[in-house]
Amino acid sequence: MINIVGARPNFMKVAPLHRAFVRYRDIQSLIVHTGQHYDFRMSGIFFEQLQLPEPDYFLGVSNGSHAQQTAAIMVEFERVILIEKPDLVLVVGDVNSTLACALVAVKMHIPVVHVEAGLRSGDRKMPEEINRILTDAITDQLFVTEKSAMFNLLNENISHEKIHFVGNVMIDSLLHCLNQIVKNVGSNDESEKQRNYILLTMHRPANVDNAAVLREVLVMIQRLATSNCIIFPVHPRTLKNFEKQGLLDDLKEIKNLEMTEPQGYREFLTFIKNASLVITDSGGIQEETTFLQVPCITLRESTERPVTVEVGTNYLLPDWNAESVAQLANSMMEGHCKRGRIPALWDGCAADRIVTILREKYINSYVCADKRQPSDL
Repeated sequence: MINIVGARPNFMKVAPLHRAFVRYRDIQSLIVHTGQHYDFRMSGIFFEQLQLPEPDYFLGVSNGSHAQQTAAIMVEFERVILIEKPDLVLVVGDVNSTLACALVAVKMHIPVVHVEAGLRSGDRKMPEEINRILTDAITDQLFVTEKSAMFNLLNENISHEKIHFVGNVMIDSLLHCLNQIVKNVGSNDESEKQRNYILLTMHRPANVDNAAVLREVLVMIQRLATSNCIIFPVHPRTLKNFEKQGLLDDLKEIKNLEMTEPQGYREFLTFIKNASLVITDSGGIQEETTFLQVPCITLRESTERPVTVEVGTNYLLPDWNAESVAQLANSMMEGHCKRGRIPALWDGCAADRIVTILREKYINSYVCADKRQPSDL
């Protein structure tokens, strides 16, 4: 079994799976890191905090266009396949590493497992949406986090026998790290006290690569900071674009704004847990805020995680501008928020369900078949 990681959301999904796999002697679990996130702050610290071992292979593929990155990962991963000859390749999420490694495995006749399958935003301008659709079309076993994902796959004519509703492995990691935070931090520690602040993250190209939209992000922060404290862990891509557009000095001058470097998972989880409101364009943060019951505003045209809006604490704000965000945020900071619920099977046991199904399909069934007598065949 080879598990693929590349970008930081992948690490939270693979960590509980790897821990579940290594409990069985009949499973050898290897980790291949493509290098898609190569900055230690975006990658290495996650291995430490999620208790993931050093990758068995590091492909070292980092920057470049989507085509360059995908192609380079495919070339390097093919070499790993030829050496290891795995029985299964497991991919997670929707990054370029996900699609690239799935394509290589399928073309070499190795079954592919996709964890977090079936999520759809309906927006094919998003590179992640293309990665999701293509990966699911060639995958042998698809594990979904919410019921809408099951319907999406069925509507795409994928056999129901391949689809398994198992819950969300992101929540497995969240609970694992949350328990560590509770053990390691005293109840009287100032960092554990809820503070009246907004946590902000922005990194998607639609929000930070366009000069006009990035300027609107700046105005939004200025507007929010007039009456709220803001903590802003700045993604390297976002910081680079603020500097490129000559907006970084304006950003640094905003009072009530605390800019930080990208955080480790435990630190960022603490930020979410203690925030009064989160404003983001991330996918995974929508899930984390829903589970932690923290109000969230998502600045995107659509979401591939509708359960966070329909059941959880997430508000989707398409066609946003600085004023519309400020109005909604200030209203929510005053307590005008919906009470969300935790979605079905988001209980910390998703990895165990996945391993049980995979063992039944690829180990137990093989052992049973191997024990049949010639007369049974």
